[in-house]
Amino acid sequence: MSARPTIHGDVEAGFGPVADAFRKNFAQHGEIGAAVAVYAGDRPVVDLWAGHRDRNRAQPWERDTIVPVFSSTKGMAAFVVAAAVSKGLLDYEEKVAAYWPEFAAQGKGEITVRQLIDHQAGLSGLDTVVKFDQLKDFDGLATILAAQKPAWQPGTRHGYHAITLGLYQGELIRRVDPEHRTLGRVFAEDIAKPLGLDFFIGLPAEEAMDRIAVLSATKGLDILRYERDLPLRIGLDVYSKRGPAYGSLTNPRVGAPARATRREFLEVELPASNGVGNARSLAKVYGAAAGRTGALPIADAVLSHLAAANTADDVPADDLVLYTKSRYHLGFRKSRGSFRFGSDKRAYGTTGLGGSFGFADPTTGLGFGYTMNRLGMAVLDDVRSRNLREALLRCH
Repeated sequence: MSARPTIHGDVEAGFGPVADAFRKNFAQHGEIGAAVAVYAGDRPVVDLWAGHRDRNRAQPWERDTIVPVFSSTKGMAAFVVAAAVSKGLLDYEEKVAAYWPEFAAQGKGEITVRQLIDHQAGLSGLDTVVKFDQLKDFDGLATILAAQKPAWQPGTRHGYHAITLGLYQGELIRRVDPEHRTLGRVFAEDIAKPLGLDFFIGLPAEEAMDRIAVLSATKGLDILRYERDLPLRIGLDVYSKRGPAYGSLTNPRVGAPARATRREFLEVELPASNGVGNARSLAKVYGAAAGRTGALPIADAVLSHLAAANTADDVPADDLVLYTKSRYHLGFRKSRGSFRFGSDKRAYGTTGLGGSFGFADPTTGLGFGYTMNRLGMAVLDDVRSRNLREALLRCH
C-alpha cells in the first residue's frame, strides 16, 4: 500500500467519485505522479493532480507538469486529419496515392486514407531500419515510407501501427496542407493555440525540460504488486527480437520508453507516439469534440462521423500486432468488446503506452484525460485508467 498524497485541484459537485478513484490509484495501484481531468464541453468539471514527477519523489507534480503520453498522441493526430477532411483537403475514402503518388509503390495504390489511419494498411513495421536522426529528414523518410511493402493484404485485417502511423499521417498532411506545414505545426497553430492546450507534437526549443515528469518503468516486485494484465506474447516478441510486435514497436529506433523524457526524443515529430502534454489538454480537446463547442476546426458532419455507434466492422477484430481484440475508427479506438470506455459505443479516443488515455463521450458531452509517470504494462486497459473511467460513469 502506498501513502496517500495531497490531491490538488478542483472537482465540481457530483463528480466526487472520480476524486475518490484518483486517491485509490495512489493508495493501491502504485501511482507516483498523475493527473486526471474531465470537461463537459468547454467547462472543466474535474481537474486534479497529485504525487511527484520523479521516482525518488523529490519533485512535486504541479499544475503545469506535462509528461510524454506515447500513443495518446494518436488522438491529436486524428483530429488534425479530421480538420483536413473538414476543409476538403482530404477524403477518408480517397486513395492515399491520390495525394501522394509515390505511395502507390509495392501494391499500395488502392489503400484509402481510412484504411491507413485505421491500421489496416499492413504498414505496421518497416523493412528499412530508420535511425533517430533520419526522423528529421522528412523528404528522405517519405521515400522510405513509400517504398514499404504491406505485411498483409490491405483492408482485410488490422494490426497496430505503433510508430509508423504517425509518420504516414505526417507526410500526408504535409502534402495536402496549402502551406505544406508539418502535422505538429498544424496541430500547434490550428488546434492547440485556439484551445489553449499545453500539448506538443514536437517540443519547442523554448519549453523548459524541468516541468516534464520523468517516466518510471514498472519492474521487480512492483510488477507483482500492481500489474495483472501482462502482455506476455508481446514481451516474447520483443525479447526474441522477432515478430510483428517487435517490428512495430522498435523501428524507428527511438529508445526505451522510460527514457522518453529527453529533449532529443521530444523535439522531433512522431505524431503517433511522442506527444507531451497533460490530462487537462486531453480532456479539453475531447470535451470540445464531444460537446460540439465549435472550438475545433472540424465540421459537424465529421464530428458525427467520428461519433458513429455502428462503425463498419469490415475486418476481424483480432489485432495482428498487439494480439488482442480491438476496433479502430478514423484514427481512434472505439469502445468495443472487453475494452469499454465512456457511456456507449459512440465513445472514441486513444490510449498510450504505460496507461495514459484521452477520449470523447458524445452521448454525455464529456471529454476525459489521464496522464501519469509510472509506466504500467497492460496493452490497453490499465487498471488506474479503468478505475477513473468507471468512477466517471457513476457521476451521471
